[in-house]
Amino acid sequence: MKIGIATTLLLAASLSVSAQTTKEEFKAKYDRQTSMVGTSGVGVELILDKWQNAFPDDPDQYIGRFVYDLGKCQSSKVIKLPQKKYMGNDPVIAMKDSLGNPVNFFEDIIYDDELFGQATSAVDKAIALCPDRIDYRFYKAAALLAYEKESPDLTLSFLVGLVDYNAGGRKWVYPEVENYDAEAFSASIQEYCALFYKISSPASLEAFKTLSERMLKYNSKNVMFISNLGSYYFAVKNDYKTSLKYFNTALKLKADYYPSIKNALMASRKLKDKKLEKKYLQMMMKYAPTDVEKDSAKAMLEALSVKK
Repeated sequence: MKIGIATTLLLAASLSVSAQTTKEEFKAKYDRQTSMVGTSGVGVELILDKWQNAFPDDPDQYIGRFVYDLGKCQSSKVIKLPQKKYMGNDPVIAMKDSLGNPVNFFEDIIYDDELFGQATSAVDKAIALCPDRIDYRFYKAAALLAYEKESPDLTLSFLVGLVDYNAGGRKWVYPEVENYDAEAFSASIQEYCALFYKISSPASLEAFKTLSERMLKYNSKNVMFISNLGSYYFAVKNDYKTSLKYFNTALKLKADYYPSIKNALMASRKLKDKKLEKKYLQMMMKYAPTDVEKDSAKAMLEALSVKK
């Protein structure tokens, strides 16, 4: 039986289509390989190359590339510093020299600039393909912060831009969250504020203040970021009166906001104001989240009351 050319071509095309790997199959191959060798291990790049060639508009392969390059661009070394913390972390080894001075050793992550640039380029492409995926944007923010360490200028600029962009009433998608609303966005930004505060370098503390102020620009009654400003004036400026004003502003809006209660207590102690100290201890007894903290506040209040 003779088979015509047209029939042969149709059969060949049919076989080609049936043999083509789908996006889902590439993702499954990638997941299997990374589960065995890690996100930057042997064979991962080959899968990513084939995946990208077959589906250049699939954001998942760009996220895979981002994670791959980010892992490849890192190496670690141990550095010696006199300070107690580095990047908010305790030393891996703490010692003293012959004179009794502290000598602390910290793990430091070193980045290859070219590979890091490739990683951020990949996540930028994923963001461009899926601008509503908020998790992609936070992947980039986390990478920038780790890369910049104690001088988070790019990270701050990126997050401030994200806050401004969010103000337009964006509908975000976060795969792990059913309804990623304004409250969820605020909580995510607060996580970065907390990281800036933990790093505790001069630049990161200013970033902590700037990002908090940016959030308040769009919601002036958000107690988290009002309280952040109180923490800034308390810890950075040692301006306890100003810090207390911010903590009290937050408490007027939300009387049971416990972080502001605790910080207001510390500010009242710095100001040596016993009357205020008693006030905040009473609030702790009422609003503390655990019985242990309530009992502790009660004991402190009783001790304070018997002092002359």
